[in-house]
Amino acid sequence: MHKGSLIILLLLPGLMGCNALKTTYHATGRNLDAFFSSPEKVAKKIKNPIREDARLGVLWIGHATCLIQIDDKFILTDPNLKQTVGQFSKRLTEPGLDPQNIPDLDIVLISHMHIDHLSLGSLDLIESKIAHLLVPQQGLVYIPNYGFAMSELATWRHWEEDGLKVTAVPAIHNGWRYGLDDAWMKLSYTGYIIQYNGITVYFAGDTAYRRDVFSQIKQKFSRIDLALVPIAPINPREYSQARHTDPAEAVQIYNDLNSRYLIPIHYGTFSESLDQPGEAVQTMRQVMDVNNLDSSQVHILGIGEQKIFISGDKRWAKSREVN
Repeated sequence: MHKGSLIILLLLPGLMGCNALKTTYHATGRNLDAFFSSPEKVAKKIKNPIREDARLGVLWIGHATCLIQIDDKFILTDPNLKQTVGQFSKRLTEPGLDPQNIPDLDIVLISHMHIDHLSLGSLDLIESKIAHLLVPQQGLVYIPNYGFAMSELATWRHWEEDGLKVTAVPAIHNGWRYGLDDAWMKLSYTGYIIQYNGITVYFAGDTAYRRDVFSQIKQKFSRIDLALVPIAPINPREYSQARHTDPAEAVQIYNDLNSRYLIPIHYGTFSESLDQPGEAVQTMRQVMDVNNLDSSQVHILGIGEQKIFISGDKRWAKSREVN
């Protein structure tokens, strides 16, 4: 086991208290079961995700990893392409896109430093495809020397190149990586707003819900086409609520931002705390019913599924191919 994983396992219960100890105990049991089984295969896995007929499209690779296409720009969020998190928590379903089939990336976004969102092994696999990596404030201390450009973004600061603009927006989470670093890593988590050619996408990363935070985002970004928002872990709610949105809160964010479309993420890839298999999706569908939302608004994707939200006409297309 990697020493970082061992540190996490040893420190988390003491740092977070009895609820976390109970959660760790039960999640560990499920992880051990999964460790001796193979991840579920993705049927009809896409080999070439570049869509010349798309102005806005998303391929869900799993967990918080999404390949976003906005015209000729490609953005990858929180890349996690490995079989395990910290060599301990094994994938339930394989990645929805193989690393060799990921196109050249204009930007890779890291929302925070937790090992399921900042996967250094995954960055190793796609290093040659990355033009620029963005991390939250304080985050570069965890990033080795790679061949691509890297920048930190503080809240409300932005990065812009060739018309592609990314703004760091508030999130409610935490940014430590190994447990003890929680004492000083107080700023290293964020959400992102991505803008290009009049299209706007919100990527939440990991966050809890607080109305005033999302009101601020709405005031600055009045038109959001697509929101990518986590819906797990749900349980135990008294612990998770302070740092993770459940399906009802994800829908509240969708409504607060007046987003056109919602994609739920962060479920079904690894064991999520005390959640039962399939619980997040089942709860999401119940919340949709209560809020009179249908599949034209909330798009529950399968891992490896690609959805085109705004169609285009190929005029944007450049001569870029998958390496």
